[in-house]
Amino acid sequence: MFRLEPRGSAPLIWQVATPVLAVLATMIVGGGLFAAMGFDPLAAIRTIFWDPLFGPASGYSRPQLLVKAGPLILIACGLALGFRAGIWNIGAEGQYIIGAICGAAVALAAYPLDAFWIFPAMILAGAAGGWAWGMVPALLKNWFGASEILVSLMLVYVAQRVAAWMAFGPMKNPEGFNFPGSRNLQQYDAAANPELIANSGLHWGGVAAVLALAATWFVMSRHVLGFHIRTAGAAPRAARFAGVRPERLVALCLGVSGALAGLAGLFEVAGPAGQITESFGSGYGFTAIIVAFLGRLHPLGILLAGLLMALTYIGGELAQMMLNLPAATVQVFQGMLLFFLLGFDILTRYRIRRRA
Repeated sequence: MFRLEPRGSAPLIWQVATPVLAVLATMIVGGGLFAAMGFDPLAAIRTIFWDPLFGPASGYSRPQLLVKAGPLILIACGLALGFRAGIWNIGAEGQYIIGAICGAAVALAAYPLDAFWIFPAMILAGAAGGWAWGMVPALLKNWFGASEILVSLMLVYVAQRVAAWMAFGPMKNPEGFNFPGSRNLQQYDAAANPELIANSGLHWGGVAAVLALAATWFVMSRHVLGFHIRTAGAAPRAARFAGVRPERLVALCLGVSGALAGLAGLFEVAGPAGQITESFGSGYGFTAIIVAFLGRLHPLGILLAGLLMALTYIGGELAQMMLNLPAATVQVFQGMLLFFLLGFDILTRYRIRRRA
């Protein structure tokens, strides 16, 4: 018989090793799942992790790595601040959608004007929209003690209905032959978010992700706010004695994470997505939770985890096209990653001892 014995402190080696073990376990169990469904497990794993980088279609898929990783990293940076403080924003997907709607609204209101200020105004509107949506659970938590987990999650479904209403109503393209959806912002030069370097996949969303990583590192490592965030997450009562006001911290963390998610939505709707549709929202807000935890809530880890999850997105799409793998199976595969990460994370806080 064995028992779990609490560790005095989390060893660095286990903090680094558990994400690696989680990835390996996901490959093994995921391969078993593919085999049970009648697919070649080795071919499926190779298609997901190898072909996007070195396969026959890598010339197209490699640039997509930055396209997919940008919003994941941007959202995960905001979530990491809150998670470090014990503030759980599970509704980044809703903030992502609302930010995209607000940013697109600025562009559509200015259409067909060609002015330099339109795209910067869209950026501000996207951040403001995400911030406002994130402040709803913050205010309800501060005023009424509501759970930010439930409120932020429920607001995702409200945001999805708002996007559908916009696609069928106020934002519907009058020249779209009665199809739902807004104008394509990629065709509106003043509002478009094109590649900054040809065939690289890098657009302004990727630049914003790098800036967010740098800002997160500075705040958490070199600013007193990072000390307050870490203290509030580790010892809430001690944080009060250190002068931390929980209400302000809740508003700050949920507001910042909402603003970054809104920015990610804006860069997506002005770039790869191009328009507001009834199904706008690709699950980046939920996947970013995996990215944040897989990256250990650290900027460098978030960068690597964002690239890894982007790889699974692209590889999953290739597996669907080349192997006819169901889309839901790829989502299960991504969910396994978080499951095993949380499972192996026990080893950072506990050691296994044989029971006498």
